[in-house]
Amino acid sequence: MAKKIEKTNAARLLDKAGIAYKLIPYEFDENDLAAQHVADSLGQDIARVFKTLVLHGDKTGHIVCVVPGDAEVNLKALAKASGNKKVEMIAMKDLLAVTGYIRGGCSPVGMKKRFPTFFHSTALDFETIYVSAGVRGLQLEISPSDLIAFVGGTVADVASFDI
Repeated sequence: MAKKIEKTNAARLLDKAGIAYKLIPYEFDENDLAAQHVADSLGQDIARVFKTLVLHGDKTGHIVCVVPGDAEVNLKALAKASGNKKVEMIAMKDLLAVTGYIRGGCSPVGMKKRFPTFFHSTALDFETIYVSAGVRGLQLEISPSDLIAFVGGTVADVASFDI
């Protein structure tokens, strides 16, 4: 018998909003929380597996950035798109306090507060993308346009692929 997947807060919020998604479990490795490991575990292209990163802008405060797993945030582009002069990643130790999520389980859905959220434009290249469901070992497969609309996100070229 298949193990029942526990619904996360992110999933419950999407249910309440009537947004279609699938919860996809995968085996996570405490020592390898990289997006490539997630993509390999899901048998998916890394370009469809998006990571949720939290940054701080000098003018706007906290910002969420959702970029493909094989990319890094382009800090200059994100600063410009978000109306900041400078943005920087928040310290890992602050992630739980700011978002309610831990590293490897940070979802763009259901953070403690609603932050300006920026999605890299390639999200719209796919019918569905994968983002964390809010815990390690569980991904949401969801329409990028539904997700972006739900979180009030902005689409911009905020990633660099030369990693």
